[in-house]
Amino acid sequence: MFRLDGKRAVVTGGSRGIGREICRSLSAAGADVAFLYAGNEAAAVETLEIINGAGVRGFSYRCDVSDAECVRATFKELLGELGGVDILVNNAGITRDGLSMMMKDEDFDRVVAVNLAGAFYCSRAVIPAMMRARSGKIINMTSVSGIIGNAGQANYSASKAGLIGLTKSLARELAPRKITCNAVAPGFVETDMTASFRENAELEKSIPLGRFAKAEEVAEVVRFLASPAADYITGEVVRVDGGLAI
Repeated sequence: MFRLDGKRAVVTGGSRGIGREICRSLSAAGADVAFLYAGNEAAAVETLEIINGAGVRGFSYRCDVSDAECVRATFKELLGELGGVDILVNNAGITRDGLSMMMKDEDFDRVVAVNLAGAFYCSRAVIPAMMRARSGKIINMTSVSGIIGNAGQANYSASKAGLIGLTKSLARELAPRKITCNAVAPGFVETDMTASFRENAELEKSIPLGRFAKAEEVAEVVRFLASPAADYITGEVVRVDGGLAI
């Protein structure tokens, strides 16, 4: 179901967590996958082995997505190696939590730079190739925090809310060229980023389905949106949150 044979995908923040599961899912569906990572070489090697193990081409690139020049240079190289791009998943993201009144300027700026500006830079880098091909899928990983907000995460929530606006704007701009842009909004997911929350029984009770999501459950929604089955969906925000934002 939702095969991607012959497609070429780029995933940012692909070395761990949700990003790794997205790389796993897309490569299992038959897509060649290139992924960007911030600096964990060992994790990047593990992800690359997973992609290659699916019998498709895999590529990894170290890149700070908040650096526009680094993004330009990296995408020039990877587009040359891939031969084009059909799918972009903007997954790279960080947190630097703290109450607003005590939040440092650099913590606010860094989170917005990586989570929001990074997605813009990467999208801008693939749009010309997608427009020439008159097809393409851009999928932005936002968060339920960008929909309902979260105390102690003004920077993160603002960046993820901004991604929703970016998604809708790109969807309108690119629709005439048959390029879709959608967002996926996970709630709490079992990853390293949420390890400190998992023993919080009250937090689980706040989720109607009563548990955290598994990373692969999020990745499968991304795979659907990347597939031909979602060709008539654009500008949407798909929540994968167990009902948290109902």
